[in-house]
Amino acid sequence: MDPFVKHAGTALPLDRVNVDTDQIIPKQFLKRVERTGFGEFLFFDWRYLDSGQPNPEFELNRPGYAGASILIAGRNFGCGSSREHAPWALLDYGFRALIAPSFADIFFNNCFQNGILPVILHESEVAELLARAKAQPGYRLGVDLDRCVVEDEQGFSATFAVDPFRRHCLLHGLDDIGLTLQREEKIRAYEQVVSSR
Repeated sequence: MDPFVKHAGTALPLDRVNVDTDQIIPKQFLKRVERTGFGEFLFFDWRYLDSGQPNPEFELNRPGYAGASILIAGRNFGCGSSREHAPWALLDYGFRALIAPSFADIFFNNCFQNGILPVILHESEVAELLARAKAQPGYRLGVDLDRCVVEDEQGFSATFAVDPFRRHCLLHGLDDIGLTLQREEKIRAYEQVVSSR
């Protein structure tokens, strides 16, 4: 997993509440277990018309938001089923940070396990970021996990809290497997003892 220390990128304003995981990655695309290849199906039902053409009204298809890597959304982002494919699709598309007033618990945990930083800000701060991103397509934000700050070049700055353990893991690119492998020598020594009995 790639570490997350600082990230700067274009912000996508997705001014919607209760965006569930079936909207993030619809169920018909959950046929694979690899973590890659899901980005093209991200927000599929909103992103494409029935004809298969891009929906020009959807935020991600509008000029100025192509290649966005920071998503700003309303409260309760990632609700619904607990599919890990949702953060896989977001990451595969290129999103590294998500900003919202609240996230669904399982989705929130899955983001950390997959190298995405979910940032919780006050609703008024999120509203300000949404307004700026809507008014200025191509609006750029910086998210600094080392300092726990979200800021832009126009004077916006907001601090956020992160559980210290999750912060440590993301700063060092450690998921559960990576954490376990830090004890590889002890695991190997234990296996040798057990196998020699």
